Amino acid sequence: MTDPADLTATEMLDGYRAGTLSPVEATEAVLARIGRENPRLNAFCLVAADSAMAAARASADRWRRGATLGALDGVPVSIKDVLLTRGWPTLRGSKSIDPSGPWEEDAPSVARLREQGAVLVGKTTTPEYAWKGVTDSPLTGVTRNPWDPTRTPGGSSGGAAAAVAAGMAPLALGTDGGGSVRIPAAFTGTFTLKPTYGRIPHYPASPFGTLAHIGPMTRSVADAALLLDAVCGPDARDWSSLPPPGAPFTGGPDEGADLSGLRIAFSPDLGYASVDPDVAALVAAAAEVFTELGAKVEQAEPGFADPVEDFEALWFAGAAKVVENLPPQARTRLDPGLREVCDRGATLSAGDYLGATARRMELGRIMGLFHERYDLLLTPTVPIAAFEAGREVPPGAPSRRWTGWTPFTYPFNMTQQPAASLPCGRTSEGLPAGLQVVGARHADALVMAACRAYEQARPWRDGPPPLG
Repeated sequence: MTDPADLTATEMLDGYRAGTLSPVEATEAVLARIGRENPRLNAFCLVAADSAMAAARASADRWRRGATLGALDGVPVSIKDVLLTRGWPTLRGSKSIDPSGPWEEDAPSVARLREQGAVLVGKTTTPEYAWKGVTDSPLTGVTRNPWDPTRTPGGSSGGAAAAVAAGMAPLALGTDGGGSVRIPAAFTGTFTLKPTYGRIPHYPASPFGTLAHIGPMTRSVADAALLLDAVCGPDARDWSSLPPPGAPFTGGPDEGADLSGLRIAFSPDLGYASVDPDVAALVAAAAEVFTELGAKVEQAEPGFADPVEDFEALWFAGAAKVVENLPPQARTRLDPGLREVCDRGATLSAGDYLGATARRMELGRIMGLFHERYDLLLTPTVPIAAFEAGREVPPGAPSRRWTGWTPFTYPFNMTQQPAASLPCGRTSEGLPAGLQVVGARHADALVMAACRAYEQARPWRDGPPPLG
């Protein structure tokens, strides 16, 4: 018999409708999995078993009465510990935040999960203030990858990705300011979408400004569509939030979907990145699948140079803003790497920031024109597989900062485009690799449809990680 913790949200809901599974059974299984795996993986910094079970029992009663609240009623969900969650501390991986609160407000996405009847099981780990592409912090320690606990799950939504991969709740909310849902999805063999900026409302506003997105993290495209439908749409507290999408994300293409007429560019390196040969081969093979599905795929580069210096100016300035009001004693307790980038960010002038912003706008122009010729762009998500946990960069990295090994993700935070990461196989060491699928701004539905077609052609759920 399948352990309910190994089911997707879609499968759980099928069981609820058929009467073969209840939200209580699903939540009990997820909490048991957390109890068994979290000591090894450190994906959760808060587990709310009692309130989760109370929510599951209430959901089970609604299912019995035919009075469910929404499409996620009774589904266990985790929340990254940078999103406000009423009644729970939001500590952002930092010792500088007072856990006593008060914690009286939900982020818009969290509030919508409650409205849908979802079962909130806890909060997942993040590096301090979500500043880097791996997950360890002075507050919660090192988070580990279910495929190999000596390796990092990536970050900054590493706890969320590890939780999803290990069956510690099928749905997770993460955030992405430079790759923070896509990097860990690639490293853990899970699916994610960084939607168009504003698709999911973000409140309070991120100190990293308009680089920061919220995204679903799941084991299937269908589950991500369910979560997107639940949490997207405007919120009055986020002036940049978008209107509701024209159609729901659920109900994607059928088996054997035809992508005929779709124009797809495949860039193996964006013209400037170095890619591990194992990862490069897996990504190239994945790109060929879109040809089999009827799309016209050709190798093409968008035509921009690595924007890392401009991204770092924007990102490090945001980091400096995060800690600007901390007293000196609190600053000494920060992650040393975060202190370094904050110090660097504090030296930037308004002219430096505006110069980076101008070059960001030029990058957006380039990609806007590129998508007049191509509907989608395919790249590796990350050029390497997961490396040793507890490090910001792999051995021999050319840069001391995480931005040196994530050249494919941060450009599309700068342009605010939708970008997904889907599993495309495992390396010779048995570690997952990810394919990034990028669309024009507001083309979230097209990105999701293409990913769903790929998933049906090459199902990636070939078994869970080797759990303890």
